[in-house]
Amino acid sequence: MLSYQHSYHAGGPADVHKHVALTLLLTHLTAKAKPASVIDLYAGNGVYALTAAAAQKTGEYHDGIAKLWAVQNPPAALGAYLRVVKHLNPGELSLYPGSPDIARQMLRPDDRLILNELHPTSFTALKGWVGHDDRIAVHKRDGLEALLALVPPQVRRGLALIDPSFEMKTDYTEIPVRLATAVEKWREGIFMIWYPVLADARHKPLLTGIAAIASPSFCAELTLPKPSSEKGLRGTGIVVVNPPWKFDAEMLEAGDAVAKILGGKHFTRWLREPT
Repeated sequence: MLSYQHSYHAGGPADVHKHVALTLLLTHLTAKAKPASVIDLYAGNGVYALTAAAAQKTGEYHDGIAKLWAVQNPPAALGAYLRVVKHLNPGELSLYPGSPDIARQMLRPDDRLILNELHPTSFTALKGWVGHDDRIAVHKRDGLEALLALVPPQVRRGLALIDPSFEMKTDYTEIPVRLATAVEKWREGIFMIWYPVLADARHKPLLTGIAAIASPSFCAELTLPKPSSEKGLRGTGIVVVNPPWKFDAEMLEAGDAVAKILGGKHFTRWLREPT
């Protein structure tokens, strides 16, 4: 299915929680001199206009990035994330960076960014956003097929981001299967998976499947103060497979800071602890 358009949800609470985690992981990757690769399997448009009709229709960003933007002295744990957003917005808040733009800003000249997007409209927007940046390669293929096709990358230190829309309920069971193979192929890779928390708790098989993979996996969830509808989004979660050292403590601190500003509650746990 290709009906999902992220422009309606850009900058909302789920984006904030997900992208705070992403910036923490990218900070780890770029802390060492060796080059790194980032693979973004559901890349979207690159950047989103919060003034556009789609974002204005839902107004989700008012409950997300707009609240963090208004904080006078934000917590240090959110520093890397807010620097990326503010770099894109030297004046008032009008643009929101998708994960490709976050990675592009934080990566160095020798790093590589591998983007994948199947939706034709988003793919066209993404290609235009990339321009002539030689660090970036763009693919147009199914995200889970690309997961296995694109790992391991030539630059072996790195991260893969898996954040589908979950329009297909089978994604909750299919992702762990594909992920297990990808982890086997790319032992040194970090894998970050985003998922929605809905009223029917359909994400539970996803977490059970990831926990069965023989690699450390760390989970963080943010519950929302006001669900979008009776059957709608109740919260937002991320799982990181092979998380870097101290990421668990950093994500706990950053997620708690997000919860304090946005409302809701944040909690973390290991699905499979390091040995």
